[in-house]
Amino acid sequence: MTSVDKPTTAPAPPADAKAVTEAALFEAFGGVRGMVETVLPGLLFVTIFTVNKDLHTSAIAALAVSLALVAVRLVRKDTMKHAFSGVFGVAFGVVFAMVTGNAKDFYLPGMLYTLGLALAYIVTTLCGVPLIGLILGPVFKENLSWRTRNPGRKKAYAKASWAWGLILLAKCAILFPLYWWANTSQLGWVLIALKIPPFLLAVWLTWVFLAKAPAPIDVFAEMEAEEAAEKARKAAASHGEAGA
Repeated sequence: MTSVDKPTTAPAPPADAKAVTEAALFEAFGGVRGMVETVLPGLLFVTIFTVNKDLHTSAIAALAVSLALVAVRLVRKDTMKHAFSGVFGVAFGVVFAMVTGNAKDFYLPGMLYTLGLALAYIVTTLCGVPLIGLILGPVFKENLSWRTRNPGRKKAYAKASWAWGLILLAKCAILFPLYWWANTSQLGWVLIALKIPPFLLAVWLTWVFLAKAPAPIDVFAEMEAEEAAEKARKAAASHGEAGA
């Protein structure tokens, strides 16, 4: 049985567990900068479209600012995952809107992604592998150890995944009717208004659940310790053979 799978007693949360959890969540979800990069292209699109009703100008401006955000990260040699995900989302929206000629379709890929993500959070939790644990496990250096070795942490991940899934479903319940009944500007402004608050609520609930959970089991440190112990055993065996 490997160090990742063998049963163990989860360590108690350290005194700074809340601070550690907060830092990990900021790293995983991009922090303030990630939120800005998520909101800015859509905000630019709906602002320009509200003023001049020009789909092409609005779409090109949104894509251009997404590419500019990626360029800034490249220059600064920062992590790219949040900026790239934003570019792909905007690019899909631009393609959809250009192909159909319907400006509201700029928002459709993102709405479908939100719905799929909500279902993924719920389904994976029902299957015993909550998605938020899969996302945050590597960040906390625990990988999947929480599944079999840290039941308190698994329970916290399940609660957090339920929170994410239900919050995103509620968001979809507002947006999809507006997609059919509202005009492009109305849908766009409501979508912008719903970008940050639900996200912050889900992140805050995740922080609350994890801050009260047992500390993560650092499986990387365990594997390094086992490797060091194995090297020490081999070295001792070699010395013993040389002495004989």
